[in-house]
Amino acid sequence: MKVSVIGATGYAGAELLRILYQHPQAEVVHITSESHTGEKIAELYPHLRGLYDLKLESLKNIEEIGKDSDFLFIGLPHGHAMAVGKKLEKLPVRIIDLGADYRFDDTDVYEKWYHVAHTHKDAPRVYGLAELNRAKIRNAKIIGNAGCFTTASILALAPLAKEHLIDVNTIIVDAKSGVSGAGRKPKQDNHFPELYDNFKAYNVAHHRHTPEIEQAITKLSGEKTIINFTPHLVPMSRGILSTCYANLANGVTPEQIDAAFEKLYGKEFFIQLLGRNAYPETKYVRGSNFCDLAWHVDERTHRVIVLSAIDNLVKGAAGQAVQNFNIACGFEEKTGLDFAPVYP
Repeated sequence: MKVSVIGATGYAGAELLRILYQHPQAEVVHITSESHTGEKIAELYPHLRGLYDLKLESLKNIEEIGKDSDFLFIGLPHGHAMAVGKKLEKLPVRIIDLGADYRFDDTDVYEKWYHVAHTHKDAPRVYGLAELNRAKIRNAKIIGNAGCFTTASILALAPLAKEHLIDVNTIIVDAKSGVSGAGRKPKQDNHFPELYDNFKAYNVAHHRHTPEIEQAITKLSGEKTIINFTPHLVPMSRGILSTCYANLANGVTPEQIDAAFEKLYGKEFFIQLLGRNAYPETKYVRGSNFCDLAWHVDERTHRVIVLSAIDNLVKGAAGQAVQNFNIACGFEEKTGLDFAPVYP
């Protein structure tokens, strides 16, 4: 399949190129960047030296790129992918957007949280969380790749919501991310002296991944869901650890919780069930498309606590995009992704 990466110079774009290089069914034919047009990708990311000799193109040629591609992976900031999608809607090229433009069923929700007008409201889009939406992804024209915090959190909560084992309106998500999740553009908050030996929360009660999690849990449970989500930044480059809390429904036992996770994920290659009372760690999924899950039952407070660890650039972005690509193309789902985590 001929694939192109639109916005190839962000961390997720570079990670996508790394993964696609070893994918036996994908040929990268075009890469774009408005700020580095004409430069070679290896000049910006030396770890790709000798692997890619492609020069970065401009989005001004997007129609020609679309005609020459079977799939586009879009790694642009929110508000830009929908312009690309609208321009290419009459072409057979399919799109996987790593941003937020195509993640929401209700574009009013998108506009409320992202503060930009949605210009492709009628786009035939599907939410791209592979383990939960496989059937729809197979034939989708546009796939809105799930966000990084949302992937970790939704996968943690899905079995409980689906089996009605929790009160979904008592959910609290407390998540920590490495700094690569903030992107490559330099910012004072991400400057080494500010970040090192520090740990902080941000966007409390206002993070844009909140409605994405709510949308997914509402669909799984059949009940309108409102959650508390608090993200934190930790001084590491990669990884997300999401700790999710919820009140148990009346009469729910630890064994029922065990069974729910096994029922939903027991046959999933990329979901590793560590079991009750275990402790996932970001180091053990680093550089991989795996999600490690464990859960604890607090009988004193009648709550369940689920722990989820992923690599934000792989399962939370580029790896999940390739997993969705494999599903959409009818390839074995782990093609190009069945590599071990990088340790230590």
